[in-house]
Amino acid sequence: MYTLAELKVGRAVRVDGDPFIITSSQFSKQGRQGGVMATKMKNLKTGAVVQRTFQGNDKIEPADVGYKKVQFLYGDGDAYTFMDLESFDQFDLKADFLGDATLYLKEGQELDALVFEDTPIGIQLPAKVEMKVVETIPGVKGDTASGGNKPALLDSGMRLNVPLFINEGDIVKVNTATGEYMERI
Repeated sequence: MYTLAELKVGRAVRVDGDPFIITSSQFSKQGRQGGVMATKMKNLKTGAVVQRTFQGNDKIEPADVGYKKVQFLYGDGDAYTFMDLESFDQFDLKADFLGDATLYLKEGQELDALVFEDTPIGIQLPAKVEMKVVETIPGVKGDTASGGNKPALLDSGMRLNVPLFINEGDIVKVNTATGEYMERI
């Protein structure tokens, strides 16, 4: 069981039977009263963000959350299929649950799956991914790296702004946290 002082950002806890990950925490203490920890937590099953305040004597149960290596196989409409690389079992995750992560998935890509009680409930993307530019307006001679940006369509269907010197067929690195262009490969 976690005490109030152990409720830190990134810690996985179980509240009312559901797994949560703490996204922010703020400790406060007033006068002779016990301390309180105001937290924001993301539900790992539904993706909902909730605010919860814990009192000084509350004991919070840790969540049995871990990661396992998986491979993305294919996306079929609303479901995305992955394969466990140890047992070779396949499982599906819904597109609405994965959210923007679907924009960074490529067939054959190896990822870490978030697992709660031996059931995959999400995926963890790498910090950056390489993607191919399939459509953009052509660059003009004299365009420089500091000259500006133009829209581009990537092979995953994602749209983002890239520097003017990027052409169709180029491979670019994209930051998965911000969705921004990083560099050309």
